[in-house]
Amino acid sequence: MSARRAAEAFRAVHGAPCEGVWAAPGRVNLIGEYTDVSDGFVLPFALPHLTWVAARRRRDGLLRLHSAAVGGGVVELRADRLAPGTVGGWAAYPAGVLWALRAAGHPARGADLHVESDVPAGAGLSSSAALEVATALALDGLYGPFTDPPGLARLARHAENAFVGVPCGAMDQTAAACCVAGHALHLDTRHLTWRQIPFDPTAHGLRLLVVDTRVAHALGDGEYARRRAGCEAAARALGVRALRDVPYAHLPAALDALRDDPGLRPLVRHVVGENHRVGAVAALLEAGDPRAAGPLLTAGHASLRDDFGVSCPELDLVVAAACGAGAVGARMTGAGFGARRSCWPRRRTTGRSGGPSPTPSRPPATARRGSSRWCRGGRPTGGLMFDMPSFRVVHRPNTEHKAHDKHRGQAVLPIAFRRRNPAVP
Repeated sequence: MSARRAAEAFRAVHGAPCEGVWAAPGRVNLIGEYTDVSDGFVLPFALPHLTWVAARRRRDGLLRLHSAAVGGGVVELRADRLAPGTVGGWAAYPAGVLWALRAAGHPARGADLHVESDVPAGAGLSSSAALEVATALALDGLYGPFTDPPGLARLARHAENAFVGVPCGAMDQTAAACCVAGHALHLDTRHLTWRQIPFDPTAHGLRLLVVDTRVAHALGDGEYARRRAGCEAAARALGVRALRDVPYAHLPAALDALRDDPGLRPLVRHVVGENHRVGAVAALLEAGDPRAAGPLLTAGHASLRDDFGVSCPELDLVVAAACGAGAVGARMTGAGFGARRSCWPRRRTTGRSGGPSPTPSRPPATARRGSSRWCRGGRPTGGLMFDMPSFRVVHRPNTEHKAHDKHRGQAVLPIAFRRRNPAVP
């Protein structure tokens, strides 16, 4: 996948050259699951897998959309008639971004867009956010500049919330717009402030893998809504704005205050504990000790399984197998209720021939901006992540952009460190 390929496909579909190609990455959340529903903290990092949007301005007010991943022809819409609920399927995501820009007063008008992506769709890797942010960058490059990448991320989130109708938090779009190579993004989802945390497993002899367990579980909207409502009810009962405002040191007292409502106690235990784990993992990464973060990741999975109740047997099996094989940590990522992917850092191993694993060139973690400008870099050799000796995403091909990951089969992120084993590729 490359910008040039997207440009060539644009010409084939729309009959003329594009003005530029923009891109945004998928993401994995290292730790911080279900904390954003309580204004908490998350720690995502960008994938090398990108969504590319080739674009050209139109003067007639039409928005013409085409995706290489979706069967059928061009979807044609009028920019001045876009409204929530008027567009369905994958086209709602880029159409919603144009709607959000116009609703915010930005003079974005019609455009021809062609989408190419190697971010696995419906797999907990935020393919929808990558599509939204890449579209926002393209429209900003064609008609702007309107705002900075964080501002575009906020508009993209508004598009998904209000136009598509998915009540996602701020993490996915912010990660797609703001993550940089070699770092994880420590994000405060209440204030939308962040800092870049060094995240270079290769320097510590580790590698990070995302592995598809090939089991999909549907997540009904009601399950997510019930847990969110439970967190909000617990916050009201404790007299705080959100569970993020309960200090970790006060967790025992908070649980005691909820002794008459046993259904809320595990939700509080997870959210307050997970916020604490995010801070602890960030501190360990900043101190240059990622290995010590492993047990915190495993503790996070146990909390998601036992307290928040969003794991499943397949996820638990992957985590147990990883830890049993020598992992220092393993966990699921995403909203749960499914088992699409797992991720595990291990000690650096050698290839089948006994030589060292290849070190990839560093791909772009965020899109480059500006009209008539190529976003270069493409897909790293072997699907490797940044400077990690191995980063693999194993997945089944998908034929359409799925709805947001909180409403689909979900991902897992086991993180594992093993002793050196020359027989392991």
